[in-house]
Amino acid sequence: MCGIIGIVGRSPVNQALYDGLTILQHRGQDAAGIVTSDGERLYLRKNNGMVRDVFHTRHMLNLRGNLGIGHVRYPTAGCSSSAEAQPFYVNSPYGIALAHNGNLINTDTLHEDLATQDLRHLNTDSDSEVLLNVFAHELQEAKKQRRNLRPSDIFAAVSRVHARCSGGYAAVAMITGVGIVGFRDPHGIRPAVFGERTTDIGKEYMIASESVAVHALGFSLLRDIHPGEAVFLSAGGELHAQQCAERAQYSPCIFEYVYLARPDSIIDDISVYKSRLRMGKALARKIQRLRPDHDIDVVIPIPDTGRTSALPLAHKLGVKYREGFVKNRYIPRTFIMPGQNVRRKSVRQKLNAINLEFKNKVVLLVDDSIVRGTTSREIIQLAREAGARKVYFASAAPPVRFPNVYGIDIPTQEELIAWNRTEEEVAALIGADWLIYQDVADLVEAARAGNRKITRFDTSCFTGEYVTGDVSDGYLAHISGLRNDAARQILDSGDESILGLSNSA
Repeated sequence: MCGIIGIVGRSPVNQALYDGLTILQHRGQDAAGIVTSDGERLYLRKNNGMVRDVFHTRHMLNLRGNLGIGHVRYPTAGCSSSAEAQPFYVNSPYGIALAHNGNLINTDTLHEDLATQDLRHLNTDSDSEVLLNVFAHELQEAKKQRRNLRPSDIFAAVSRVHARCSGGYAAVAMITGVGIVGFRDPHGIRPAVFGERTTDIGKEYMIASESVAVHALGFSLLRDIHPGEAVFLSAGGELHAQQCAERAQYSPCIFEYVYLARPDSIIDDISVYKSRLRMGKALARKIQRLRPDHDIDVVIPIPDTGRTSALPLAHKLGVKYREGFVKNRYIPRTFIMPGQNVRRKSVRQKLNAINLEFKNKVVLLVDDSIVRGTTSREIIQLAREAGARKVYFASAAPPVRFPNVYGIDIPTQEELIAWNRTEEEVAALIGADWLIYQDVADLVEAARAGNRKITRFDTSCFTGEYVTGDVSDGYLAHISGLRNDAARQILDSGDESILGLSNSA
C-alpha cells in the first residue's frame, strides 16, 4: 500500500504535490518523495519519514517546474532503506521518473530479463525500479522508430509492460519534457483516478491514488483509470487515454474499502464511506441471526476505521453507540509497524479507555479487521481493565487467513491469527467472550452495492484465490521469508543480503 500523485500544471506544482502527499499520508508513513521537471531538468527530493519531515523549505524551493510526481511509501517486505524511497529515475532512453503502488509477483523473472536481455542495470531490489526499467526499455523500442514520442508510442509501451508484468500495480511516470503517464494493472487491483481544473492560463491535470486528494486540491474528478488503461497528460496540457491490455477485468482490492482508503474517497464509483456503512448493517444482521436474544449493552468502535461500521450496527441492533476510546493521533499505524512487541506497546500509547463507558457493561467492540491479533488482544484487555463485564468483538472483514501479494502488508500465514484456526480459537487467543466475523459474501455485497458493474473483487486474503491466477506455493514461501518479523529484524540489523530480493511498493 502506497500513495502516488502526478500533476501537469501551468505554474509550479511543488506545493500542490506536497499537499496531495499529505492527504495520502495514510497510505504510507515510511518514506516520501517528489520529483519535478522544469524543461529538460529534473529536481528530486526523497527520504525516509513522513511528508512533513522529509520536505523543508529549502527542499520545496528547489523543486522547480510545472510537472511533477510524488510518492508515500510503506514497505511490503520490511525494507526501510532510504535508497528504495520513490520516485525512481533512469536517464535512458529519456529522463524517466516513476512512482508505484502495488507489488509485482514475477519480479525475479523480470529482474533476470532486464539484466541479461534488456541490458539494464538495477541499483536496488525494489520491484518499483524493475517496473520503471521495463517501461523504459519498452519506450526505447519506440525511440528506434522516431525521434519524438507520440501518445501512441507511450500507450504501446504500456501495453508491453502489461504483457510482461504480473501483479497489482498503479503507477505514475514522468517523461522529461514530454508529460506524465498513469497506468493501472489489467485487473485494476490497486486504485488510481484523474481529474482536471481550469485556471486563467489553461487546464491542469492530476492523477492520484484516491479521489480525496483530487478534490482537496481543487480539481474536479473525471473518473478512475480503468483496469489496463493508460492516461497520458502532455506537458502542453493535452489529455489522452487508451486501453492497453488485451484482457482487462475489474477485480479491485476489497481491502481498500475495508481499511486502506480514506472514507471520503470514491474508488471505482463506490463510496468507501457508504460501503463501510453497509458492512456494519450486514454485521448487525448476522448478530441478530446468531443471537437474537443478545445481551449487548453498548457498541464501541475502535478508532478510526471501525467507527463507520459501528454506528449503523448499533442502530440496527437498537443498542447504545458510545465513543469509549480516546486516540493519540501522533502514534503511527500499528498495522505498519515491525515486531509484535513494538505493536503491542504502540496500542497502549495510542488508545486510552473512558472507564465510565465500560464499567459493568457487556460491550461490543467493532474494528475493521483482525490481522495478527496483537492490537485486538490489547484493546480487549484495555476494555476489561476499564471494567467491562463481558467483551464481544466484531470484525467488519472476514477472517484474514492468507497473505496479500498485491501490495498490502498482510504477512505470512504463520503470523495471521486466523490461519488454520476456528473463530472460537481466535476468540480465545484475543481474549474475547464472543467473536463475530463478517461473511465474505456480505462483504462483497457491501462493496458491490455501490457499483453493480463490478462483478469480482480481489478477496485473496480471505479466500486464498488470487485474481492473477499465477501465485504459486513457491512464491508464497518466498514472500514469507521476506515479510515475517524475523526477516524484518535482519533488515533492521543492516544485513539485507541474507534475504535476497524484496518488494517495497
